[in-house]
Amino acid sequence: MATIAVVDDDENILASISMFLENEGYNVRTYTDGSSAYSALTESPPDLAILDIKMPRMDGLELLRRLRQNSNLPVIFLTSKDDEVDEVVGLNLGADDYITKPFSQRLLGERIKAILRRAAVNSGDATAVDPDEDRKVIVRGRLMLDPNRHACSWDGEPVRLTVTEFLILQALAQRPGYVKSRDQLMDAAYDDQIYVDDRTIDSHIKRLRKKFRTVTDEFDAIETLYGVGYRYKES
Repeated sequence: MATIAVVDDDENILASISMFLENEGYNVRTYTDGSSAYSALTESPPDLAILDIKMPRMDGLELLRRLRQNSNLPVIFLTSKDDEVDEVVGLNLGADDYITKPFSQRLLGERIKAILRRAAVNSGDATAVDPDEDRKVIVRGRLMLDPNRHACSWDGEPVRLTVTEFLILQALAQRPGYVKSRDQLMDAAYDDQIYVDDRTIDSHIKRLRKKFRTVTDEFDAIETLYGVGYRYKES
């Protein structure tokens, strides 16, 4: 069973989530601050991490920023109801999902299952992949996507993507020139039982563009059609 790390300075929340996840059959590791969690998550990465944003010593945003320098570890953020800015910043840093406190444990469980399932399929896990599913390498101009290896490159230069970013880009690149609505991209990147709003998709697109522009300032392959959605323009 998957290993999940939970980082939160509220010991009551930490205990509650840990008990729930252990009852669901997960291996659970807990940390009360971002600083101590960073070393542990770097040295021995779990399958998924749940990070609170507001923490002493090192908050969740800084922890994710440091993790994203070398890791595509799936991350769910825990945010407060009034922290919309933090939600957007977290998504822009590369979080895969966020849940607003207070939340139901059932909802958290569904989000975790959805992300782990996406991560397994995207990594080519034989137990998760439909044997009839076409998982060939996608080459679109200067872009290369290899779903089986979770590999992405532009002009031969590797581009490190999270699971969610990879699935969104894959959905766009599969049919260059065709417009994908935000709802279609949500369906491609998230379990159909999980609702995310338009801002979430927009944040992931912004993050994708930023990553490719670290390789080339001229990257413009993901086009926005205002009021409609996005499309991939093969160059």
